Amino acid sequence: MAEPVVVSASNIAQESGAALPPGRRLVSLDVLRGLTIAFMIMVNNNGGPGSWKEMNHAAWNGFTATDLVFPTFLFVVGVSIVLATQARLKRGGTRNQLARHAVIRAVVLFLFGMVVNNYPYFHWENMRFYGVLQRIAICYLIVELFYLWDRWAWTKVLALLVVLLGYWALVTRVPVPDAVVKVGVTPYSWGYSETWDRVPGVPGRDIPLLDKDRNIVAWVDRKLMPGHLYEDWPDHDARDPEGLLSDIPALGTTLLGLLAGMWLRGRRTSGAKAAGLAAGAALCLALGYLWSLQFPLNKKMWTSSYVLWAAGWSLLLFALLYWAMEVRGWGKKGATRALAWPWLVFGLNAIAAYMVSELLGPTLDLIRFQDQGRGSNPLWYAHVHFFARIPDPGWAAFAYSVSFTAVCFLPVWWLYRKKIFLKV
Repeated sequence: MAEPVVVSASNIAQESGAALPPGRRLVSLDVLRGLTIAFMIMVNNNGGPGSWKEMNHAAWNGFTATDLVFPTFLFVVGVSIVLATQARLKRGGTRNQLARHAVIRAVVLFLFGMVVNNYPYFHWENMRFYGVLQRIAICYLIVELFYLWDRWAWTKVLALLVVLLGYWALVTRVPVPDAVVKVGVTPYSWGYSETWDRVPGVPGRDIPLLDKDRNIVAWVDRKLMPGHLYEDWPDHDARDPEGLLSDIPALGTTLLGLLAGMWLRGRRTSGAKAAGLAAGAALCLALGYLWSLQFPLNKKMWTSSYVLWAAGWSLLLFALLYWAMEVRGWGKKGATRALAWPWLVFGLNAIAAYMVSELLGPTLDLIRFQDQGRGSNPLWYAHVHFFARIPDPGWAAFAYSVSFTAVCFLPVWWLYRKKIFLKV
């Protein structure tokens, strides 16, 4: 009989906690996941235009603390794949069973993403099919099946090189169809006139490299999903930060997490493992920075340099947490346990926390009432009567962000106290 699906929705990105026997749980991984989810909720509800720069994504090229959130979650997915898969195989699961479970989990995550994107109205004409959970589902499924099929480290390094270099070549070398390109200049005695046309344009020659609107990634999304993209505003061509082609480098982010997980499973001391994670962080940061001089950091296009740069910071944070909690024993008892506790609560039901945060705002927006003769809802009421009274707009936005995250913490805390971890 097939093994029942007992993986919690949060544990699709987490499973190590349930997979490891008592005493061997990677508290550092739980805490990293919890920190990531908490910060994700904060930046997704950052309080509006007055919020600090680091609480917003870079407008285009560049990098802020917010741009580290999503890749860190995918990195954690990769680490967890190794730990969970090995534990399940050790308990007698077969590759076919694990592959079937991976497909089911990916489908459920994708459907969760559809709910998050389109709640509460679900209008087909502008329904968004791409999204955060959809990307996690795709990357999880492909990397999980790859690891089930082959568990050699060198094949993962080779795949990483293929996706990063292949995406770089795709974005920088392939002509962008229908790009508005200058095709001629006609001189006159009083000056000249330029002729423009929609023709294929080579990035870096006919059009700027990583142009916001004229790039192959956005072009493919406009052809596949017209009217269904996240950024579809009248002042530019439509595009989507979680579009189809940028799933390719996102696989690289997950593969880097997978390699980190494989490193942790080796027969080494905990200190050596922490040092290896730190060395990997230094290597990724150096390579990401050097590559960014030619291929800029860009979260919305998920450039190859961004993959390495973000993974470097994820590895560095993980190395510090691993050293503190698995080597030094912090976060497992006493005062340090109290400091780690909120992030453990978030980390053990990560997808549940994300779902709550994404559905809470639209739900509160449906609650309409009159306040001082004007239409209002709970979020607007809180803004007017509490947060808008804080003089500094940055601190006002931050107070709203922290408060919203605290509200999202409450149902997750209840699940934690009841020892409920939502199942798929």
